[in-house]
Amino acid sequence: MSESPMQAVQGIYDAFSAGDVPAVLGRMDDQIEWNEANNFPYADGNPYIGPEAVLNGVFARFIDEWDGFGVEMDELLDAGETIVALGHYTGTYKATGKPQRTQIVHVWRVSDGKATRFQQYADTLHVARVIGSV
Repeated sequence: MSESPMQAVQGIYDAFSAGDVPAVLGRMDDQIEWNEANNFPYADGNPYIGPEAVLNGVFARFIDEWDGFGVEMDELLDAGETIVALGHYTGTYKATGKPQRTQIVHVWRVSDGKATRFQQYADTLHVARVIGSV
C-alpha cells in the first residue's frame, strides 16, 4: 500500500530539508506538472513536466543562485488527495547579498503516493526586491 498524500508530501519536505534531492525527485510522478507562481523568477519554464525538468529548471537554479536556500513549512493542510502547505523560503541571494523570508503556499496533488501536480504561490514582490529586479 502506498503512502497517504499527507505522508508523501511530508516526506518531500523532510528529504528536501535533509538535502536529499534524489529522494525528493523520487516522490514525484514521472509526469508531474510543476508550476512556479506567476512572476516568480523560475516561472519562465512553466509548466515543468517530469522530475528532471523540475531538477534542471527549478532546483539547480536556486542551488546555484542562493546561499542556504531552505523551505520552512509552518502547516500542512490535508484535503484528501490535495495537500496545502503554508510556510516560508529562506536563504540569501548570492548576487545581492540580501536575505529572504518569503511567504509561500504550495498546493500538491498526490496519487498513489506520488506527487502529480505542484502549484507554488509566493510573495513575488518580496523576491523581486531581494534579487534586485525592482
